[in-house]
Amino acid sequence: MKEIKNISRTRAQISSAAVERMYITMRHLFNRGFYKPMGISGDTLREALLELRPEIYGSIAEEKVELNGLLYVIERLPIGIEECRYINLTSDEGYSFSHFQAIVPPKRRRNCYRIDEEQMNIEITRGRSDIYDVLTHLTFVFIESHKIMNRVLIGEDGKVTRDWLKIEQAVHIEEPLNLVEREIAISHLSNVLGRSFSEVSTVYGGFATTENPDRFLDVIYWLGKLAMEEELDNNKRTITFSPILRERLGHHIYGEMWSDNIKNHLKKHGLLARPIHIISANMHSVMNSIFASTVLKTELEGQSDLSVYEELSKSENVDLRKLVYERAVQEGMTFLPDTSGTNIDVQIFDTALIDFPNTAFAAQKLAQEKPVIIVMDYAFGEQAYETIDELLKPFHKSTFLNVESVSIMGKAGILIGGKGDIMIPFAHINEGTGDNYPLENELTAALFEGHGIPVVAGTMVTVLGTSLQNKDLLKFFHDSTWGVIGLEMEGAHYQKAIQSASKIRKSIPPQVKVRYAYYASDNPLETGSTLASGGLGATGVKPTYLITIKILEQIFNII
Repeated sequence: MKEIKNISRTRAQISSAAVERMYITMRHLFNRGFYKPMGISGDTLREALLELRPEIYGSIAEEKVELNGLLYVIERLPIGIEECRYINLTSDEGYSFSHFQAIVPPKRRRNCYRIDEEQMNIEITRGRSDIYDVLTHLTFVFIESHKIMNRVLIGEDGKVTRDWLKIEQAVHIEEPLNLVEREIAISHLSNVLGRSFSEVSTVYGGFATTENPDRFLDVIYWLGKLAMEEELDNNKRTITFSPILRERLGHHIYGEMWSDNIKNHLKKHGLLARPIHIISANMHSVMNSIFASTVLKTELEGQSDLSVYEELSKSENVDLRKLVYERAVQEGMTFLPDTSGTNIDVQIFDTALIDFPNTAFAAQKLAQEKPVIIVMDYAFGEQAYETIDELLKPFHKSTFLNVESVSIMGKAGILIGGKGDIMIPFAHINEGTGDNYPLENELTAALFEGHGIPVVAGTMVTVLGTSLQNKDLLKFFHDSTWGVIGLEMEGAHYQKAIQSASKIRKSIPPQVKVRYAYYASDNPLETGSTLASGGLGATGVKPTYLITIKILEQIFNII
Protein backbone atom coordinates (compact mmCIF):
# COMPACT_ATOMS: atom_id res chain seq x y z
CA MET A 1 0.00 0.00 0.00
CA LYS A 2 1.34 3.40 -0.96
CA GLU A 3 2.23 5.61 2.01
CA ILE A 4 0.02 8.68 2.32
CA LYS A 5 2.08 11.81 1.96
CA ASN A 6 1.76 14.37 4.76
CA ILE A 7 0.79 17.55 2.93
CA SER A 8 1.10 20.79 4.87
CA ARG A 9 -0.25 24.14 3.74
CA THR A 10 1.76 27.32 3.69
CA ARG A 11 0.56 30.43 5.53
CA ALA A 12 -0.15 32.01 2.12
CA GLN A 13 -2.43 29.10 1.17
CA ILE A 14 -4.19 29.24 4.55
CA SER A 15 -4.67 33.01 4.16
CA SER A 16 -5.96 32.68 0.60
CA ALA A 17 -8.49 30.07 1.69
CA ALA A 18 -9.54 32.30 4.60
CA VAL A 19 -10.19 35.25 2.25
CA GLU A 20 -12.26 33.04 -0.05
CA ARG A 21 -14.21 31.65 2.92
CA MET A 22 -14.94 35.18 4.19
CA TYR A 23 -16.15 36.24 0.74
CA ILE A 24 -18.52 33.27 0.46
CA THR A 25 -19.69 33.60 4.07
CA MET A 26 -20.51 37.30 3.78
CA ARG A 27 -22.57 36.70 0.63
CA HIS A 28 -24.38 33.84 2.37
CA LEU A 29 -25.16 35.98 5.44
CA PHE A 30 -26.43 38.76 3.18
CA ASN A 31 -28.77 36.33 1.40
CA ARG A 32 -29.90 34.99 4.78
CA GLY A 33 -30.92 38.49 5.87
CA PHE A 34 -29.51 38.62 9.40
CA TYR A 35 -26.94 37.07 11.70
CA LYS A 36 -25.42 37.37 15.18
CA PRO A 37 -21.71 38.17 14.79
CA MET A 38 -20.68 36.59 18.12
CA GLY A 39 -23.18 33.73 17.85
CA ILE A 40 -23.10 30.47 15.92
CA SER A 41 -24.06 32.22 12.67
CA GLY A 42 -20.96 34.43 12.94
CA ASP A 43 -18.54 31.60 13.73
CA THR A 44 -17.20 31.14 10.21
CA LEU A 45 -16.59 34.84 9.67
CA ARG A 46 -14.80 35.22 13.02
CA GLU A 47 -12.71 32.09 12.53
CA ALA A 48 -11.67 33.14 9.02
CA LEU A 49 -10.67 36.64 10.19
CA LEU A 50 -8.65 35.21 13.08
CA GLU A 51 -7.01 32.73 10.72
CA LEU A 52 -6.22 35.44 8.21
CA ARG A 53 -4.83 37.90 10.80
CA PRO A 54 -4.81 40.93 8.48
CA GLU A 55 -1.99 43.43 9.02
CA ILE A 56 -4.43 46.31 9.48
CA TYR A 57 -5.97 44.54 12.49
CA GLY A 58 -2.57 44.04 14.14
CA SER A 59 -2.81 41.86 17.24
CA ILE A 60 -6.34 40.57 16.56
CA ALA A 61 -5.26 36.98 17.31
CA GLU A 62 -3.61 37.91 20.64
CA GLU A 63 -5.19 38.48 24.06
CA LYS A 64 -4.30 42.17 24.24
CA VAL A 65 -6.57 44.68 22.53
CA GLU A 66 -5.36 46.10 19.20
CA LEU A 67 -5.31 49.90 19.51
CA ASN A 68 -4.17 51.23 16.10
CA GLY A 69 -6.47 48.81 14.28
CA LEU A 70 -9.37 49.86 16.50
CA LEU A 71 -8.71 53.54 15.72
CA TYR A 72 -8.57 52.78 11.97
CA VAL A 73 -11.91 50.96 12.13
CA ILE A 74 -13.71 53.42 14.43
CA GLU A 75 -12.88 56.27 12.03
CA ARG A 76 -14.74 54.34 9.32
CA LEU A 77 -17.84 53.56 11.38
CA PRO A 78 -20.48 56.01 12.63
CA ILE A 79 -20.04 57.70 15.99
CA GLY A 80 -22.10 55.84 18.59
CA ILE A 81 -22.09 52.45 16.89
CA GLU A 82 -20.24 50.95 19.86
CA GLU A 83 -23.41 51.58 21.94
CA CYS A 84 -25.75 49.79 19.50
CA ARG A 85 -26.86 46.21 19.85
CA TYR A 86 -28.74 46.21 16.54
CA ILE A 87 -27.05 47.26 13.32
CA ASN A 88 -29.23 47.43 10.23
CA LEU A 89 -27.68 47.71 6.76
CA THR A 90 -30.12 49.45 4.44
CA SER A 91 -30.42 50.87 0.96
CA ASP A 92 -31.28 54.57 0.46
CA GLU A 93 -34.79 54.24 1.87
CA GLY A 94 -35.78 57.83 2.58
CA TYR A 95 -34.17 58.47 5.96
CA SER A 96 -32.60 61.67 4.56
CA PHE A 97 -36.15 63.15 4.45
CA SER A 98 -36.89 62.26 8.08
CA HIS A 99 -36.02 63.91 11.38
CA PHE A 100 -33.04 61.54 11.76
CA GLN A 101 -29.72 63.35 11.50
CA ALA A 102 -27.23 61.73 9.12
CA ILE A 103 -24.00 60.58 10.79
CA VAL A 104 -21.07 60.39 8.33
CA PRO A 105 -17.91 58.59 9.53
CA PRO A 106 -14.83 60.84 9.25
CA LYS A 107 -12.91 58.43 6.97
CA ARG A 108 -15.69 56.75 4.96
CA ARG A 109 -18.46 58.52 3.10
CA ARG A 110 -21.65 56.72 4.01
CA ASN A 111 -24.83 58.03 5.63
CA CYS A 112 -25.74 56.42 8.94
CA TYR A 113 -28.73 57.05 11.19
CA ARG A 114 -29.11 56.44 14.92
CA ILE A 115 -32.69 55.15 15.13
CA ASP A 116 -32.82 54.77 18.92
CA GLU A 117 -30.54 53.91 21.82
CA GLU A 118 -29.99 50.37 20.55
CA GLN A 119 -30.10 50.62 16.75
CA MET A 120 -27.83 52.12 14.09
CA ASN A 121 -28.77 52.08 10.40
CA ILE A 122 -25.94 52.16 7.84
CA GLU A 123 -26.82 53.06 4.23
CA ILE A 124 -25.19 50.88 1.59
CA THR A 125 -25.24 52.58 -1.81
CA ARG A 126 -21.76 51.68 -3.08
CA GLY A 127 -22.25 47.99 -3.76
CA ARG A 128 -21.04 44.76 -2.21
CA SER A 129 -17.58 46.09 -1.35
CA ASP A 130 -19.26 48.47 1.08
CA ILE A 131 -20.93 45.50 2.79
CA TYR A 132 -17.66 43.55 2.99
CA ASP A 133 -15.99 46.63 4.45
CA VAL A 134 -18.64 47.13 7.15
CA LEU A 135 -18.92 43.44 8.09
CA THR A 136 -15.17 42.85 8.45
CA HIS A 137 -14.75 46.03 10.50
CA LEU A 138 -17.65 45.10 12.77
CA THR A 139 -16.36 41.53 13.18
CA PHE A 140 -13.00 42.93 14.28
CA VAL A 141 -14.65 45.36 16.72
CA PHE A 142 -16.78 42.60 18.27
CA ILE A 143 -13.76 40.28 18.65
CA GLU A 144 -11.95 43.10 20.47
CA SER A 145 -15.00 43.72 22.67
CA HIS A 146 -14.90 40.13 23.89
CA LYS A 147 -11.20 40.51 24.73
CA ILE A 148 -12.19 43.42 26.98
CA MET A 149 -14.97 41.35 28.53
CA ASN A 150 -12.61 38.42 29.20
CA ARG A 151 -10.21 40.71 31.08
CA VAL A 152 -12.79 42.37 33.33
CA LEU A 153 -15.40 39.69 34.05
CA ILE A 154 -14.74 37.59 37.17
CA GLY A 155 -16.82 34.42 37.35
CA GLU A 156 -20.31 33.83 36.00
CA ASP A 157 -22.19 36.00 38.48
CA GLY A 158 -21.31 39.26 36.74
CA LYS A 159 -18.66 40.42 39.16
CA VAL A 160 -16.09 42.70 37.51
CA THR A 161 -12.60 43.93 38.29
CA ARG A 162 -11.85 47.13 40.19
CA ASP A 163 -10.35 48.59 37.01
CA TRP A 164 -13.69 48.23 35.24
CA LEU A 165 -15.60 49.86 38.08
CA LYS A 166 -13.23 52.84 37.93
CA ILE A 167 -13.66 53.09 34.15
CA GLU A 168 -17.44 53.01 34.62
CA GLN A 169 -17.22 55.87 37.13
CA ALA A 170 -15.09 57.95 34.73
CA VAL A 171 -17.50 57.37 31.84
CA HIS A 172 -20.40 58.78 33.85
CA ILE A 173 -18.62 62.06 34.59
CA GLU A 174 -20.53 64.51 32.40
CA GLU A 175 -17.79 67.15 31.97
CA PRO A 176 -14.60 66.43 29.98
CA LEU A 177 -11.99 64.83 32.22
CA ASN A 178 -9.19 67.01 33.53
CA LEU A 179 -5.57 65.88 33.21
CA VAL A 180 -5.51 64.04 36.54
CA GLU A 181 -8.84 62.26 35.94
CA ARG A 182 -7.82 61.32 32.41
CA GLU A 183 -4.49 59.82 33.46
CA ILE A 184 -6.18 57.86 36.25
CA ALA A 185 -8.65 56.50 33.67
CA ILE A 186 -5.80 55.67 31.27
CA SER A 187 -4.07 53.74 34.06
CA HIS A 188 -7.15 51.56 34.54
CA LEU A 189 -7.65 51.26 30.77
CA SER A 190 -4.12 49.98 30.30
CA ASN A 191 -4.84 47.08 32.68
CA VAL A 192 -8.09 46.24 30.91
CA LEU A 193 -6.57 46.46 27.42
CA GLY A 194 -3.34 44.66 28.21
CA ARG A 195 -1.37 47.66 26.98
CA SER A 196 1.14 49.99 28.58
CA PHE A 197 0.21 53.40 29.96
CA SER A 198 2.21 55.11 27.20
CA GLU A 199 0.54 53.06 24.43
CA VAL A 200 -2.94 54.00 25.67
CA SER A 201 -1.92 57.65 26.20
CA THR A 202 -0.62 57.84 22.62
CA VAL A 203 -3.81 56.54 21.01
CA TYR A 204 -6.26 58.28 23.39
CA GLY A 205 -6.28 61.60 21.53
CA GLY A 206 -6.78 59.90 18.16
CA PHE A 207 -10.33 58.92 19.14
CA ALA A 208 -11.22 62.39 20.42
CA THR A 209 -13.86 64.55 18.76
CA THR A 210 -14.62 68.21 19.35
CA GLU A 211 -17.77 67.25 21.25
CA ASN A 212 -16.17 64.38 23.18
CA PRO A 213 -12.43 64.55 23.92
CA ASP A 214 -12.75 61.35 25.99
CA ARG A 215 -14.39 59.24 23.29
CA PHE A 216 -11.78 56.49 23.59
CA LEU A 217 -12.96 55.86 27.16
CA ASP A 218 -16.59 55.68 25.98
CA VAL A 219 -15.75 53.31 23.10
CA ILE A 220 -13.94 50.84 25.37
CA TYR A 221 -16.65 51.00 28.02
CA TRP A 222 -19.54 50.35 25.64
CA LEU A 223 -17.72 47.59 23.77
CA GLY A 224 -17.01 45.82 27.04
CA LYS A 225 -20.50 46.47 28.45
CA LEU A 226 -22.35 44.97 25.43
CA ALA A 227 -19.95 42.02 25.31
CA MET A 228 -20.68 41.28 28.99
CA GLU A 229 -24.43 41.49 28.36
CA GLU A 230 -24.01 38.96 25.55
CA GLU A 231 -22.11 36.63 27.86
CA LEU A 232 -24.26 37.02 30.97
CA ASP A 233 -27.74 37.61 29.55
CA ASN A 234 -27.37 36.00 26.11
CA ASN A 235 -28.41 39.38 24.68
CA LYS A 236 -26.62 39.02 21.33
CA ARG A 237 -25.73 41.86 19.01
CA THR A 238 -27.43 41.41 15.65
CA ILE A 239 -26.70 42.61 12.12
CA THR A 240 -29.61 42.70 9.68
CA PHE A 241 -29.91 43.51 5.98
CA SER A 242 -33.07 45.35 4.94
CA PRO A 243 -35.33 43.64 2.36
CA ILE A 244 -34.97 46.61 -0.02
CA LEU A 245 -31.17 46.44 0.15
CA ARG A 246 -31.25 42.73 -0.66
CA GLU A 247 -33.65 43.40 -3.52
CA ARG A 248 -31.67 46.30 -5.05
CA LEU A 249 -28.08 45.11 -4.71
CA GLY A 250 -26.42 44.10 -7.96
CA HIS A 251 -28.88 45.91 -10.24
CA HIS A 252 -26.76 49.05 -10.82
CA ILE A 253 -29.60 51.25 -9.57
CA TYR A 254 -27.34 53.93 -8.11
CA GLY A 255 -24.78 53.69 -10.90
CA GLU A 256 -27.48 54.17 -13.53
CA MET A 257 -28.90 57.24 -11.76
CA TRP A 258 -25.37 58.64 -11.43
CA SER A 259 -24.47 58.15 -15.11
CA ASP A 260 -27.85 59.50 -16.29
CA ASN A 261 -27.16 62.75 -14.41
CA ILE A 262 -23.85 63.12 -16.24
CA LYS A 263 -25.24 62.28 -19.69
CA ASN A 264 -28.23 64.57 -19.24
CA HIS A 265 -25.85 67.41 -18.42
CA LEU A 266 -23.77 66.65 -21.52
CA LYS A 267 -26.93 66.54 -23.65
CA LYS A 268 -28.26 69.80 -22.22
CA HIS A 269 -25.01 71.64 -23.00
CA GLY A 270 -24.44 70.11 -26.44
CA LEU A 271 -21.40 68.08 -25.36
CA LEU A 272 -22.54 64.51 -26.05
CA ALA A 273 -21.02 64.29 -29.54
CA ARG A 274 -17.65 65.70 -28.53
CA PRO A 275 -14.56 63.54 -27.78
CA ILE A 276 -14.71 62.50 -24.12
CA HIS A 277 -11.90 61.73 -21.69
CA ILE A 278 -12.86 60.14 -18.35
CA ILE A 279 -10.55 60.51 -15.35
CA SER A 280 -11.11 58.78 -12.02
CA ALA A 281 -9.31 60.95 -9.49
CA ASN A 282 -10.03 63.40 -6.69
CA MET A 283 -11.96 66.66 -6.97
CA HIS A 284 -8.96 68.98 -6.90
CA SER A 285 -5.89 67.74 -8.78
CA VAL A 286 -7.17 68.20 -12.38
CA MET A 287 -8.64 71.63 -11.66
CA ASN A 288 -5.54 72.79 -9.76
CA SER A 289 -3.11 71.38 -12.33
CA ILE A 290 -4.75 73.40 -15.11
CA PHE A 291 -5.46 76.69 -13.36
CA ALA A 292 -3.68 77.06 -9.99
CA SER A 293 -0.19 78.17 -11.06
CA THR A 294 -1.51 81.15 -13.04
CA VAL A 295 -4.41 82.05 -10.75
CA LEU A 296 -2.16 82.20 -7.67
CA LYS A 297 0.96 83.71 -9.25
CA THR A 298 0.36 86.92 -7.26
CA GLU A 299 -0.70 85.34 -3.94
CA LEU A 300 2.12 82.76 -4.01
CA GLU A 301 4.67 84.68 -6.03
CA GLY A 302 7.97 82.91 -6.62
CA GLN A 303 6.80 79.54 -5.35
CA SER A 304 7.17 76.37 -7.41
CA ASP A 305 4.11 74.59 -8.77
CA LEU A 306 4.59 71.84 -6.17
CA SER A 307 4.63 74.41 -3.36
CA VAL A 308 1.41 75.90 -4.77
CA TYR A 309 -0.27 72.48 -4.70
CA GLU A 310 0.93 71.87 -1.15
CA GLU A 311 -0.51 75.21 -0.04
CA LEU A 312 -3.84 74.35 -1.67
CA SER A 313 -3.92 71.03 0.18
CA LYS A 314 -3.79 72.76 3.58
CA SER A 315 -7.18 72.95 5.28
CA GLU A 316 -6.76 76.61 6.27
CA ASN A 317 -6.29 77.87 2.69
CA VAL A 318 -9.99 78.00 1.81
CA ASP A 319 -9.66 81.40 0.08
CA LEU A 320 -6.91 80.18 -2.27
CA ARG A 321 -8.97 77.15 -3.28
CA LYS A 322 -11.96 79.42 -3.89
CA LEU A 323 -9.93 81.58 -6.32
CA VAL A 324 -8.94 78.52 -8.37
CA TYR A 325 -12.49 77.15 -8.33
CA GLU A 326 -13.95 80.47 -9.53
CA ARG A 327 -11.50 80.64 -12.43
CA ALA A 328 -12.29 77.03 -13.40
CA VAL A 329 -16.04 77.76 -13.42
CA GLN A 330 -15.47 80.84 -15.60
CA GLU A 331 -13.61 78.68 -18.11
CA GLY A 332 -15.99 75.80 -18.62
CA MET A 333 -15.88 73.66 -15.49
CA THR A 334 -19.15 72.43 -13.98
CA PHE A 335 -19.32 70.67 -10.62
CA LEU A 336 -22.01 67.99 -10.33
CA PRO A 337 -22.46 67.03 -6.67
CA ASP A 338 -23.74 63.50 -6.29
CA THR A 339 -27.48 63.15 -5.79
CA SER A 340 -27.74 59.45 -6.65
CA GLY A 341 -26.33 57.93 -3.47
CA THR A 342 -23.08 56.68 -5.04
CA ASN A 343 -21.11 59.35 -3.13
CA ILE A 344 -19.17 60.04 -6.34
CA ASP A 345 -19.05 63.73 -7.24
CA VAL A 346 -18.18 64.77 -10.79
CA GLN A 347 -16.49 67.70 -12.54
CA ILE A 348 -17.02 68.33 -16.27
CA PHE A 349 -14.49 70.46 -18.15
CA ASP A 350 -15.40 71.90 -21.55
CA THR A 351 -11.88 72.49 -22.91
CA ALA A 352 -13.24 74.73 -25.68
CA LEU A 353 -13.79 77.40 -23.01
CA ILE A 354 -10.34 77.14 -21.39
CA ASP A 355 -7.93 80.02 -22.06
CA PHE A 356 -4.97 77.66 -22.56
CA PRO A 357 -2.24 80.34 -23.06
CA ASN A 358 -3.05 81.45 -19.50
CA THR A 359 -2.72 77.95 -17.99
CA ALA A 360 0.00 75.44 -17.19
CA PHE A 361 -0.78 73.66 -20.50
CA ALA A 362 -0.16 76.46 -22.98
CA ALA A 363 1.66 73.99 -25.23
CA GLN A 364 -1.51 71.94 -25.87
CA LYS A 365 -2.07 70.59 -29.38
CA LEU A 366 -5.75 69.83 -29.39
CA ALA A 367 -7.66 69.17 -32.58
CA GLN A 368 -10.30 71.59 -33.81
CA GLU A 369 -13.01 69.61 -32.05
CA LYS A 370 -12.14 70.25 -28.41
CA PRO A 371 -12.66 67.39 -25.96
CA VAL A 372 -14.73 67.18 -22.79
CA ILE A 373 -13.05 65.91 -19.62
CA ILE A 374 -15.18 64.09 -17.04
CA VAL A 375 -13.48 63.81 -13.67
CA MET A 376 -15.19 61.38 -11.29
CA ASP A 377 -14.31 61.02 -7.62
CA TYR A 378 -12.98 57.69 -6.37
CA ALA A 379 -15.27 54.67 -6.57
CA PHE A 380 -15.19 52.01 -3.86
CA GLY A 381 -14.32 48.42 -4.79
CA GLU A 382 -16.93 46.69 -6.96
CA GLN A 383 -18.69 50.04 -7.32
CA ALA A 384 -16.04 50.87 -9.95
CA TYR A 385 -17.60 48.33 -12.31
CA GLU A 386 -21.14 49.54 -11.70
CA THR A 387 -20.36 53.22 -12.36
CA ILE A 388 -18.03 52.92 -15.35
CA ASP A 389 -20.17 50.20 -16.92
CA GLU A 390 -23.20 52.51 -16.77
CA LEU A 391 -21.26 55.59 -17.90
CA LEU A 392 -19.92 53.84 -21.01
CA LYS A 393 -23.38 52.68 -22.14
CA PRO A 394 -25.10 54.61 -24.97
CA PHE A 395 -27.33 57.53 -24.07
CA HIS A 396 -30.96 56.36 -24.44
CA LYS A 397 -29.65 53.21 -26.20
CA SER A 398 -28.90 55.04 -29.48
CA THR A 399 -26.37 57.83 -28.88
CA PHE A 400 -22.94 56.28 -28.50
CA LEU A 401 -20.29 58.18 -26.56
CA ASN A 402 -17.02 59.03 -28.27
CA VAL A 403 -14.83 58.07 -25.33
CA GLU A 404 -11.21 58.52 -26.36
CA SER A 405 -9.60 57.57 -23.04
CA VAL A 406 -10.25 56.38 -19.51
CA SER A 407 -7.63 57.29 -16.92
CA ILE A 408 -7.51 55.89 -13.40
CA MET A 409 -5.43 57.51 -10.68
CA GLY A 410 -5.68 55.96 -7.25
CA LYS A 411 -4.07 55.10 -3.95
CA ALA A 412 -2.74 51.59 -3.44
CA GLY A 413 -0.62 49.51 -1.11
CA ILE A 414 2.88 48.95 -2.47
CA LEU A 415 4.90 45.76 -1.97
CA ILE A 416 8.33 47.02 -3.07
CA GLY A 417 8.81 50.57 -1.90
CA GLY A 418 7.38 53.11 0.47
CA LYS A 419 4.65 55.71 0.92
CA GLY A 420 4.44 58.19 -1.96
CA ASP A 421 6.07 55.92 -4.59
CA ILE A 422 4.32 55.44 -7.95
CA MET A 423 3.07 52.15 -9.43
CA ILE A 424 2.31 51.57 -13.12
CA PRO A 425 0.35 48.35 -13.82
CA PHE A 426 0.30 46.37 -17.06
CA ALA A 427 -2.30 43.90 -15.72
CA HIS A 428 -4.82 43.53 -12.90
CA ILE A 429 -5.44 40.23 -11.13
CA ASN A 430 -8.66 39.62 -9.21
CA GLU A 431 -7.79 38.12 -5.83
CA GLY A 432 -9.36 34.77 -5.08
CA THR A 433 -10.58 34.04 -8.62
CA GLY A 434 -7.46 34.26 -10.76
CA ASP A 435 -9.38 36.44 -13.25
CA ASN A 436 -6.82 38.66 -14.94
CA TYR A 437 -7.00 41.74 -17.15
CA PRO A 438 -3.86 42.56 -19.15
CA LEU A 439 -3.88 46.08 -20.61
CA GLU A 440 -1.88 48.41 -22.81
CA ASN A 441 -1.18 51.22 -20.39
CA GLU A 442 -0.53 54.58 -22.05
CA LEU A 443 1.40 55.57 -18.93
CA THR A 444 4.84 54.00 -18.54
CA ALA A 445 7.43 54.01 -15.79
CA ALA A 446 9.81 55.96 -18.06
CA LEU A 447 7.35 58.90 -18.11
CA PHE A 448 7.81 59.40 -14.37
CA GLU A 449 11.57 59.04 -14.14
CA GLY A 450 13.70 62.04 -13.22
CA HIS A 451 11.14 63.60 -10.87
CA GLY A 452 12.57 62.36 -7.59
CA ILE A 453 9.88 59.74 -6.99
CA PRO A 454 10.64 55.99 -7.20
CA VAL A 455 8.52 54.26 -9.87
CA VAL A 456 7.79 50.54 -10.31
CA ALA A 457 5.88 48.74 -13.06
CA GLY A 458 4.25 45.31 -12.95
CA THR A 459 1.01 43.51 -12.17
CA MET A 460 -1.36 44.65 -9.44
CA VAL A 461 -3.87 42.63 -7.48
CA THR A 462 -7.43 43.86 -6.96
CA VAL A 463 -8.42 42.69 -3.50
CA LEU A 464 -11.71 42.09 -1.70
CA GLY A 465 -10.71 44.67 0.89
CA THR A 466 -7.39 46.34 1.64
CA SER A 467 -8.04 45.74 5.34
CA LEU A 468 -8.08 41.95 4.77
CA GLN A 469 -4.50 41.52 3.59
CA ASN A 470 -1.69 39.91 5.53
CA LYS A 471 2.04 39.59 4.94
CA ASP A 472 1.99 35.90 4.00
CA LEU A 473 -0.53 36.37 1.21
CA LEU A 474 1.08 39.55 -0.10
CA LYS A 475 4.56 38.02 0.01
CA PHE A 476 3.27 35.13 -2.10
CA PHE A 477 1.78 37.52 -4.67
CA HIS A 478 5.06 39.42 -4.82
CA ASP A 479 7.54 36.51 -4.80
CA SER A 480 5.64 34.16 -7.13
CA THR A 481 5.49 34.42 -10.92
CA TRP A 482 2.51 36.76 -10.54
CA GLY A 483 5.13 39.43 -9.76
CA VAL A 484 2.63 41.71 -8.03
CA ILE A 485 3.91 45.20 -7.14
CA GLY A 486 0.86 46.50 -5.27
CA LEU A 487 -2.73 46.01 -4.20
CA GLU A 488 -5.88 48.09 -4.59
CA MET A 489 -9.64 47.55 -4.76
CA GLU A 490 -10.92 48.88 -8.10
CA GLY A 491 -8.55 48.20 -11.02
CA ALA A 492 -9.92 44.87 -12.25
CA HIS A 493 -13.49 46.16 -11.93
CA TYR A 494 -12.70 49.26 -14.01
CA GLN A 495 -10.90 47.22 -16.67
CA LYS A 496 -13.68 44.62 -16.86
CA ALA A 497 -16.18 47.38 -17.67
CA ILE A 498 -13.87 49.12 -20.18
CA GLN A 499 -13.08 45.87 -22.00
CA SER A 500 -16.71 44.80 -22.29
CA ALA A 501 -17.75 48.25 -23.56
CA SER A 502 -14.93 48.57 -26.10
CA LYS A 503 -14.33 44.98 -27.24
CA ILE A 504 -17.73 43.29 -26.96
CA ARG A 505 -20.59 45.76 -26.72
CA LYS A 506 -18.80 48.30 -28.96
CA SER A 507 -20.59 51.13 -27.13
CA ILE A 508 -17.32 53.08 -27.10
CA PRO A 509 -14.50 53.05 -29.71
CA PRO A 510 -12.44 49.80 -29.65
CA GLN A 511 -9.23 51.87 -29.74
CA VAL A 512 -10.03 53.64 -26.46
CA LYS A 513 -6.84 54.46 -24.55
CA VAL A 514 -6.46 53.44 -20.93
CA ARG A 515 -4.16 54.88 -18.31
CA TYR A 516 -3.59 53.50 -14.81
CA ALA A 517 -1.23 54.93 -12.20
CA TYR A 518 -1.27 54.60 -8.44
CA TYR A 519 0.64 56.25 -5.63
CA ALA A 520 1.49 54.29 -2.52
CA SER A 521 -0.59 55.09 0.54
CA ASP A 522 1.06 52.35 2.60
CA ASN A 523 3.31 49.32 2.52
CA PRO A 524 1.43 46.45 4.18
CA LEU A 525 4.61 44.34 4.23
CA GLU A 526 6.36 46.82 6.52
CA THR A 527 5.37 47.00 10.18
CA GLY A 528 4.56 50.62 10.98
CA SER A 529 3.74 51.47 7.36
CA THR A 530 0.28 49.93 7.07
CA LEU A 531 -2.89 51.98 6.62
CA ALA A 532 -3.36 52.00 10.40
CA SER A 533 -0.14 54.02 10.76
CA GLY A 534 -1.85 57.15 9.44
CA GLY A 535 -2.39 59.07 6.23
CA LEU A 536 0.07 60.34 3.66
CA GLY A 537 -0.17 64.03 4.53
CA ALA A 538 2.05 66.21 2.33
CA THR A 539 3.86 63.09 1.07
CA GLY A 540 0.92 62.36 -1.24
CA VAL A 541 0.84 65.79 -2.90
CA LYS A 542 3.79 65.33 -5.27
CA PRO A 543 2.82 61.90 -6.71
CA THR A 544 -0.84 62.94 -6.97
CA TYR A 545 -0.05 65.97 -9.11
CA LEU A 546 2.72 64.31 -11.10
CA ILE A 547 0.32 61.55 -12.19
CA THR A 548 -2.45 64.08 -12.91
CA ILE A 549 -0.12 66.26 -15.03
CA LYS A 550 1.12 63.28 -17.08
CA ILE A 551 -2.48 62.23 -17.77
CA LEU A 552 -3.40 65.76 -18.88
CA GLU A 553 -0.27 66.12 -21.01
CA GLN A 554 -1.31 63.03 -22.95
CA ILE A 555 -4.91 64.23 -23.29
CA PHE A 556 -3.64 67.64 -24.50
CA ASN A 557 -1.12 65.95 -26.88
CA ILE A 558 1.88 67.59 -25.23
CA ILE A 559 3.75 64.27 -24.84
